[in-house]
Amino acid sequence: MNFFLDALAYIVDPANLTGAKGILPRLGDHLYYSALATGIALVVALPVGLAIGHTGRGRAFVIAISGAARALPTLGLLFFIVLFTGLGLWPLVAVLAILAVPPIIAGAYAGLESVNRQTIDAARAIGMTEWQLLWKVEVPLALPLIIGGIRSAALQVIATATIAGYVGLTGLGRFLIEGLAVRNYTLAIAGAILVAVLALLVDGLLALIQLLVTPRGVSRGVTSTAPRSRARLRRARATP
Repeated sequence: MNFFLDALAYIVDPANLTGAKGILPRLGDHLYYSALATGIALVVALPVGLAIGHTGRGRAFVIAISGAARALPTLGLLFFIVLFTGLGLWPLVAVLAILAVPPIIAGAYAGLESVNRQTIDAARAIGMTEWQLLWKVEVPLALPLIIGGIRSAALQVIATATIAGYVGLTGLGRFLIEGLAVRNYTLAIAGAILVAVLALLVDGLLALIQLLVTPRGVSRGVTSTAPRSRARLRRARATP
């Protein structure tokens, strides 16, 4: 308990916020690595997930590949890439992006597959092209699950970005590495607390975005026109 209280005191001490080894510079670096890796993963994975969800083709193959990528040991993969490229930013970003790809793909195709097929058929019946169907019908209705996949990926990347210290970079993981190296458990626990708080804040922000983009009918599990449709059906049945 003393280590935990000492770690909290270390975090709130203004003297530890700035400087070369301060909390704020390392927090900024951690966010930079995480945002860069998640952005690259989005560019790669989101089109793949949307294509699978819209066409239904290649699902088994991509799921197998993304599942294998999810099972890769992150630290081992990082050291393997470093052997060929050397220390630096891009080996870390590559590893974190690989880690973020599977949940983004899964969220995208699962979101599109969850869209009611009658809604899709109705959109085709009124003459929508496949491109219009994707962006005006499927993506808006699937957006909560798409954001959910991005949310999962972002949390995994933030948590794993602590390994940046192993390739000569900074970030919040440096507190953990430096603290454990010299048995300064106060410093190590402070680093763990900072990473956990950052992950919770990002998760809360993305959860709020996920809630805001959820259509009212989808959030209730029905479409907003369902009651009126049922009323029209009852009136039609009552008409002789």
